[in-house]
Amino acid sequence: MTEAAEIFFESLPARAPDILGGLADGTLQIDLGSDHRTEHWLVRMRPGSVQVSRERGPADAIWYSSAALFDRLITGEAQSVAAVLRNESTFSGNVVLFLAFRRFFPDPPGTRDPRDTARRAARRPT
Repeated sequence: MTEAAEIFFESLPARAPDILGGLADGTLQIDLGSDHRTEHWLVRMRPGSVQVSRERGPADAIWYSSAALFDRLITGEAQSVAAVLRNESTFSGNVVLFLAFRRFFPDPPGTRDPRDTARRAARRPT
């Protein structure tokens, strides 16, 4: 497991109130594979809160990713839904949990929200 992934998972409980809305309610098991071994993370999501443990357990959804891909996801260099669609990672179970969890990943480097760009353009004198 990379240090970046450890830091990412440790940050989830503090970030959850700003990220998770009312739809996220369940447990997501995240399996990260590297060098013929798999590390497990159990992420229990509730509206506005997250609990993280290093267990396998009963889960409403399971997401498998390589550790290398996960590192790219937590830096914004890859997108989780695209990775699943390209079969670089797999997912089964309650899709709402996967979609809620992906909100913890940052935007790709250099991207801007089009609403912010429009607001800046509207403030410029003509």
